[in-house]
Amino acid sequence: MRYLFNIGSAALQESLLYLHSLIFLLGAAWTLQKDGHVRVDIFYRPLSAKGKAWVNALGSLMLLIPTCIFLLWISWEYVASSWAYFEGSRESGGIDGVFLLKTLLLLMPILLILQGLANLLYSLLVITNHIKPTTSHDETQL
Repeated sequence: MRYLFNIGSAALQESLLYLHSLIFLLGAAWTLQKDGHVRVDIFYRPLSAKGKAWVNALGSLMLLIPTCIFLLWISWEYVASSWAYFEGSRESGGIDGVFLLKTLLLLMPILLILQGLANLLYSLLVITNHIKPTTSHDETQL
């Protein structure tokens, strides 16, 4: 809009940042549920269902959950200070509610931890033969 119609709006420009943040920060857990994150398939693909379950369980337990806990820990004070004075946009005419945007920094790791625990439980059930593994979407696309 800025270059095409020679119209500038701080709120419009900031809305792009808000929408991207919503998509990426809140979509991370959904992507994890759909097994859509990048992985090294040259090692993962030839594994059996139990082998894949072991990789997923160890990855959730040793990488995902500790990283999300660390993100919560380092973001807490940053978000709390933003909420303390209901931080708004630095631009005049911008979107008030930056404190709400920064809250996504806490919501994303919480959602990822919940999804990681669900994946961990599923992997443990596969490893212990309590359920039969479902085929992942990458195998159905071949």
